[in-house]
Amino acid sequence: FPSHDISLPRHPRPMTIPRRRKDAKTTDVNSIAREVVDAALEIHRELGPGLFESVYEIVLADELARRGFSVRRQVAVPIVFRGRKFNEAFRADLLIENKVCVEIKSVENLSKADPKQLRTYLRLLDMRLGILLNFNVPLMREGIKRIVNGLLDDPYSDHNQIDPPDLRS
Repeated sequence: FPSHDISLPRHPRPMTIPRRRKDAKTTDVNSIAREVVDAALEIHRELGPGLFESVYEIVLADELARRGFSVRRQVAVPIVFRGRKFNEAFRADLLIENKVCVEIKSVENLSKADPKQLRTYLRLLDMRLGILLNFNVPLMREGIKRIVNGLLDDPYSDHNQIDPPDLRS
């Protein structure tokens, strides 16, 4: 197992990386997603699999900030239950430009709950696009899942509300 020389910044969580530089990439969700995937591929190529999720999170946040994106780490995802708001219910790993939610894993195999977790974050944050990255794979392309909130086949989407047929005929 190769050793990796990584120096980690000493910032308490949650950490907000400074606002975008003027030379930042375009901020439509698909462009952001392409940059996230490209950065993840580069990081995986250099660091390889097997590190803690927190290491990949720190490095990916830094890389995306260097590319000019606004990046927030460990963002509280509030939930409302019986009229009461709980701000610390969940934590999203990364929010890029407040448009794309990135959930980072470093596990042998993704569970069925992992995409559902990200889809829940997207619904609660009222966001459309999420990217699930599992860095503990031999080829990074095998560890990338794009999750879209609000598609017609999404069982949790408001778009699935179909009016019942009129049975009075």
